Amino acid sequence: MRRYVLEAPRVGVRRPGFLSDLNDEQRRVAEAGPGPLLVIAGAGTGKTRTLVYRTAHLIDGGVDPDRILLLTFTNKAAREMKERVAKLVPIAADKIWAGTFHHIGNRILRRHAERLGYGNNFGIVNSEEARDLMGATLGEVVGDPSGRRFPKADVALSMLSTAVNVDRTLASVVQERWPQFISHLPQLDRVMTRYLEHKVEMNLMDYDDLLVNWRLLLEDHPDVRAAYAEQFVHVLVDEYQDTNKLQAALVKLMSSRHGNVMAVGDDCQSIYSFRGADVANILDFPKHFPGAVVHRLETNYRSTPQILAVANRSIRFNRRQFEKTLEAVRDEGERPACVSLIDGEQQARFVAQRVLELREEGTELKSMAVLYRAHYQAMELQLELQRRGIPFVVRSGLRFFEQAHIRDLLAHLRVLFNPLDRLAWTRVLRLQEGIGNAHANNIFSALSVHGDPWRALQTGVEPPGLSSRARKGFGQVRETLLALGQPGMTGNPASMFDYLLDRGYERHLRDSYPNGEQRVEDIRQLGHFASQFDDYTAFLEELALVENVSAEEIQRGADPDEHLLLSTVHQAKGLEWDVVFVLHLSDGRFPLGRALKTQEEEEEERRLFYVAVTRARRDLYLCHTQWAVDRDRMRVLQRPSRFLAELPLTDASLLEVWRIAEAP
Repeated sequence: MRRYVLEAPRVGVRRPGFLSDLNDEQRRVAEAGPGPLLVIAGAGTGKTRTLVYRTAHLIDGGVDPDRILLLTFTNKAAREMKERVAKLVPIAADKIWAGTFHHIGNRILRRHAERLGYGNNFGIVNSEEARDLMGATLGEVVGDPSGRRFPKADVALSMLSTAVNVDRTLASVVQERWPQFISHLPQLDRVMTRYLEHKVEMNLMDYDDLLVNWRLLLEDHPDVRAAYAEQFVHVLVDEYQDTNKLQAALVKLMSSRHGNVMAVGDDCQSIYSFRGADVANILDFPKHFPGAVVHRLETNYRSTPQILAVANRSIRFNRRQFEKTLEAVRDEGERPACVSLIDGEQQARFVAQRVLELREEGTELKSMAVLYRAHYQAMELQLELQRRGIPFVVRSGLRFFEQAHIRDLLAHLRVLFNPLDRLAWTRVLRLQEGIGNAHANNIFSALSVHGDPWRALQTGVEPPGLSSRARKGFGQVRETLLALGQPGMTGNPASMFDYLLDRGYERHLRDSYPNGEQRVEDIRQLGHFASQFDDYTAFLEELALVENVSAEEIQRGADPDEHLLLSTVHQAKGLEWDVVFVLHLSDGRFPLGRALKTQEEEEEERRLFYVAVTRARRDLYLCHTQWAVDRDRMRVLQRPSRFLAELPLTDASLLEVWRIAEAP
């Protein structure tokens, strides 16, 4: 390991006086002295710029670039920061250790993996390979799980990853998030132990191992810890509000010699607790790093004063936070509009119409975005946009009706609608244990040999050549489809989705997918949407009409980049648009009802609202729907979101209240 000594300041080819580019808040951070620093950087205040100039100032002051560790949340961000530093002080800026936690962990472990029982040429498995290895381990430890409720490989991996990243025991994580598997904890412990053993035997690490083993290396080998703590005179961390407990522990270990940690982030934008991020890391930074100096960046370059007034007013209701007030640089603009709408259908029509009007007025589609709390909340809007030929993309996800679990349930209805639909039959049959492609094809051939698969199903035709498991699965499919075909079901599409969930599909989702609860909610909301149709055929015909509008027809003659963006608020963090619509601001939808069990959860929901508001540069539309349909097809009145009520709506200086009337 290289021996480091402090060096005298160096003078190189650089752009003189570059700190004059900064405002006073940013410059104070860039020039701050030694010791721990916490920079609370509000939305749109130039956080990245400040990090870049701080790094450049350190190098310009004599710090060797390879004694600077810059931790980011994407490697792209790290590359861009290094490039920007190089433009200010081109003195070997490429030697800065910059990258994600996983990137830096891999770099360090390549040097010392043998200390942990690995070779330095260890392989890194991707998510698919990790799933295959976990599946093989489940088979080895548990045997054939058919007929028993045991987590699938994806869920088992999610359990282990969650425990690692939140620094808790497997038992506590399973009890909190997967209580249906609590009785299997002894077997799960054996599965996880054997999975870890397999990786060491095969000289493999998965993504989480890069952090876990990095931490073990530093904690169990004092000489390695001392060497790296000596090397890095300055440790700078971006997006500190998104770190988990494991990452925070690594920051502390890597900075244990010099204590020069600069954490940059915004506690008011901490919205990823479901991934293990812990807002306490940034809130308690002064406690973890005694003597820390706190700086605030409050000058906002993104939004109008009117938009910031809404954001500032809302976030003040959170108790645990570093208080700050965003101040706008931009000129005065229009007050945000709180738009009161009858239901999701009218909300969709309003957004589509307003988007077209804004486009006519000169705002490009790509400068507008529609944000929501959960993907199912954009269901009606996606259909309306397709009807009107407005091109759109869903950020980091499939369109609602293209998702696998939605296609699974729609396939049951398609079999009833068109019993000759072999693709729908195959999809339905393959959901059963013991039925793969071969059995599914045999079953369909046997049912359709006389031309009417539905009649064959009713008369009890038994396909030949099935294994015992496949026969059992086919029996369940027969029972399910015949029940769905009863008049009481076909005339009430919502009841069909409820029935399918109750018949085992809900259990299948929760046991098979880490986000099973979210998928169940998607289907319940699909049932609510289907309840407006008189029967399932009308529902399927409506979907077919809009699904068959081709992307080529929608975008003919248009800029291929010209589209409206639809996104959850989580996926929109870090982005900005001239115009932002926020949907379904009703209690139970935004905030989500299931996320209001504790004060901490409510405060994170309010931070989500804050993030949504601060994505807008010029125009902001906050949409509230007055009515929804419950599981019994009853219309229920919805209260405006508490985040709207807190503003409050009666303050005319803060919001314009729009009530949309439509011609009969």
